[in-house]
This record gives sequence, structure tokens and C-alpha cells, in this order.
Amino acid sequence: MNQLEIGIWEVRANQAQAALDSFFWNEAIKMYNIETPCPNGECNTIFHYWWMAHAVDVLVDGLQRTRENWYAERLSALHEGLLQRNGGVWPNELYDDMEWMALAWLRAYQATGVEGYKDTALLLWNDIQTGWNEHMGGGIAWQKSQLDYKNTPANAPAAILAARLYQAFGEASNLEWALKIYRWQKEHLVDPATGFVWDGMNRTGNGQIDKDWKYSYNQGVFIGAAVELYRITKEQEYLEDAHLTFAAAAHELADSQGGVLPDEGNGDAGLFKGILIRYTAEWVKADSAAVDAVDFLRANAECLWEQGKSEDTVLFGTDWTSSTAGVIQLSSQLSAIKLLEKMAELTKEQV
Repeated sequence: MNQLEIGIWEVRANQAQAALDSFFWNEAIKMYNIETPCPNGECNTIFHYWWMAHAVDVLVDGLQRTRENWYAERLSALHEGLLQRNGGVWPNELYDDMEWMALAWLRAYQATGVEGYKDTALLLWNDIQTGWNEHMGGGIAWQKSQLDYKNTPANAPAAILAARLYQAFGEASNLEWALKIYRWQKEHLVDPATGFVWDGMNRTGNGQIDKDWKYSYNQGVFIGAAVELYRITKEQEYLEDAHLTFAAAAHELADSQGGVLPDEGNGDAGLFKGILIRYTAEWVKADSAAVDAVDFLRANAECLWEQGKSEDTVLFGTDWTSSTAGVIQLSSQLSAIKLLEKMAELTKEQV
């Protein structure tokens, strides 16, 4: 790894973060607009709670990398704006949404030491635990109004969260939660033959597993959960789980020629690739044998920058192989920043 490559990814991450701030930040609501352009904030007809959690995450990425204070200032403003927009409380009806918010504010607390962020994460975690029930043999429900529908989005991130809370504060019950959730996830929603992660089960009340819903998101969060449990236990089986799922995801989802992840669409799906990227990078940091994953991340990042960037701005749509003109959604911009931030982090660490 040479100094030039390190500098390139730092510069690119900085440029993408600057574009996020200049094109999306809305000071009037202390949150990001959900798309750009968004004249007078008119695009904000829906509160995308979990998108904003990922916005917190990329601000933490920038803060940890640069130590520049404006990231901390944005985090403080966003914390205030989100609480106000959610009616003065943090919980909502979706367990997966709350997990993303808790994960993000836990990272923000660890990066800044702001006690209010820790309080937010712990408050949400207490609510998340109420989602566990014995429908379908256990697992955390997707939402409070449908307690018998269990899916990967509500369980694998919860395992990551519980494991990270244990690492941060040492409370044994959180490790028990992480292990319990992970075991349920692996037993019920991971293909034992390939490691590919299925989306959910019993969505329509018939016990069926949605095996045809093949999303990068699900692969990423299971990899992330495996990595966190490896960091705690040092048991090799978790790295083996991560490796198997990564290989299945690359084979099933990425382009067979260049290894680039697919366009999964706008809206929530705009975040999916970034989630796989984030937790693949965590696996790379934990496992020196994850050489294929390094090549995978670089191939996607180079394609994103060379082909996926808008012609005159540092904005990114959902297709990393072609530039997007017109409306850009916050979700796809955040995914791109995750990739650029991870490349900046990994290239710096490999020196």
C-alpha cells in the first residue's frame, strides 16, 4: 500500500462527506433531506428514521477518521433534530429501526464521550429486548404489531448491538443476548449448505421462509454479528461463518466479471450495499485471511468512483456502474460514503 492510494481515498471520502453536508443537510429541521434537490424541504414527506441512523454512522466514520469538530457538531444537532421529529421519544414501532439507531448512537458515544448518546442507545436496547418471543422458536420480531414475523433485519443487527454493548460496558447479560440471537439467526435464516442469509420467516403467517428475497443487507449484518462474537470469544467458527456468508454473497449477488454489487433500487434498498460493505470491512479488520474481501471492497470502490459518481458533483445513485443525473436519494449517498470511508480506513491501517 503506498501513500498515494491512502491519500486518494481520504480525499474522496472527504469530498463525499462534504457533498452530503452541502446537498442534504437541512438546518431548519436539524436533519438531512431525504433527497436532493429538495426545494424548501418539500421532499420530507416521510420520516425515514432508519436512514437517519445511517447518517449518524457516516458522521461517526468521518469524525473517527479526521477528528474534525464539525462532525461532532453535526452529530449534536442531528441528535436534537431526530428526537424532536420522533415526538420527543426515541423508540418506534420497528425493532430493526431501533437497532440501527442504537448501534449508531453507541458508536457516537464511543467517538465523543457524550453521555446523552449512550443513554439513547441503552434506552433503545431496553425496548428492543421486548421484541423477543417464542413464535417461530424465538427471535426478535420485525415490528410490534406483528410479533410472529421474524427476519434477519431484526435479529442480526440486534446480535451486533448486544455484542458491542457487552464489549463497551461488560454486562454479562448482553453477551448472553448476543449469543442467543445469533444462534437463532443461524439456525433459522442461514442456508447451512452455502451460508447465504435468507430474509425472514412467517411473514404471511404460514411459516414460510422468504428465500427468494436476496439482499446484500442480510449478508452484511450476519457477517457483522459473526465478527463481533469472534472479537469477544476468539472462537474460529465465527470467522468461518463470516467467510462462508461473504463467499455466498459475492457469488450470488456480485457481478461475475468485476465483482461489483448490483443496483438494488432506490428507497430503503439504497442503503443495502453500504451495510454489506461496512460489515465486510469489519471482517477484514478482524481476519487477516480475508484477502478476497479486500479485493472485493477495492473493486467496488474504484467502480463507484470512476463510473458511479455524478458528472459534476460528488453524488451517487444506486447503480455503482453508471453516473446518475437528477434526483439523488439520501440512502444511496450514505451507502457510497460507507464504502469510501471504509477504503480510507483500511488503506490507512494497512500501511
